[in-house]
Amino acid sequence: MDYAKQLAEGSKAVVLSGTGSGRLPVSAGGETGGWLNGHSEPPQWSAQPRAAGQWKEERTRSTEDNQMNLPSLQAAYSTILRGLGEDPGRQGLLRTPWRAATAMQFFTKGYQEKISDILNDAIFDEDHDEMVIVKDIDMFSMCEHHLVPFIGKVSIGYIPNRKVIGVSKLARIVEIYSRRLQVQERLTKQIAVAITEALQPAGVGVVVEATHMCMVMRGVQKMNSKTVTSTMLGVFREDPKTREEFLTLIRN
Repeated sequence: MDYAKQLAEGSKAVVLSGTGSGRLPVSAGGETGGWLNGHSEPPQWSAQPRAAGQWKEERTRSTEDNQMNLPSLQAAYSTILRGLGEDPGRQGLLRTPWRAATAMQFFTKGYQEKISDILNDAIFDEDHDEMVIVKDIDMFSMCEHHLVPFIGKVSIGYIPNRKVIGVSKLARIVEIYSRRLQVQERLTKQIAVAITEALQPAGVGVVVEATHMCMVMRGVQKMNSKTVTSTMLGVFREDPKTREEFLTLIRN
């Protein structure tokens, strides 16, 4: 199946203001609107699909890199503290640069992992062609614009094409991509594309709903706003009934 056009156009994002108690059906069509979190520019998506199997080569940082880079990260946090008017040598802040540096390495540990590390032994031949959904997967990520968290839930659905994946691995895919510096729109697309490239299913749908601290703690300071993004590929994009079934099931 040719996903090039879908990869370029398959996402949409909306912002929900209010209590956030309900979920809106997110259409797979229409123009991209996911830069509504106070960001001035839309994300730049490539219209070209990634080379087959590219999901297998994504590690950009190792545990050895963590150890090697820790002193410079600590020094950077000490500089930040001084720039804020604080004294890194006072008792309460003595180990703060080390704590902050190791915490940031953990928050971005997805750079140390490859999708192939978790998927190669978890894809199974199975004659199943009905929708598979894992919903409300907890997600924690870091806004790449402000280096503050955004927190939410991810729901994933796919229709197998003679191959299925261990359901826990869908949560692991979310973990790998969310534990990086991210924007929600790209995170949503990366999850969908990784599943598509690994399984070549009939279709994939991913919906992410999150609260952004860069919108809550600064800027417009809207406590109850949520951002919803979706990526629909294959029959989830082409067939309105399939898409509606998926959106209905994840709302229930």
